[in-house]
Amino acid sequence: MRKSFDGLSGLIQGELLRSPTSGEVFIFINRRRNKVKLLRWEQGGFILYYKRLETGTFELPVFQEGALSCQMSWTTLMLMIEGISIEKYKKKKRYFINNSTVYS
Repeated sequence: MRKSFDGLSGLIQGELLRSPTSGEVFIFINRRRNKVKLLRWEQGGFILYYKRLETGTFELPVFQEGALSCQMSWTTLMLMIEGISIEKYKKKKRYFINNSTVYS
């Protein structure tokens, strides 16, 4: 968790083969799962969000076998950050226009 804007951008390009300036949110969680960094490009520069838990751990998202990244909705990301179990919540059906954003 020592990397900042440039180091995380390098990981995104080198390991995930993605563009860090795509507008996606890239999530980095440490091994102990008590720290998380979110990196996102907005007009003019990067935004880095960093949270460290004093107690407890972050719940990891579900990955396909062998995958380096996964897609999740903004709602699921916020539940994960707030410590609400993703596994047990049930999303009710809503009408929406399909303009979904991909988060990695």
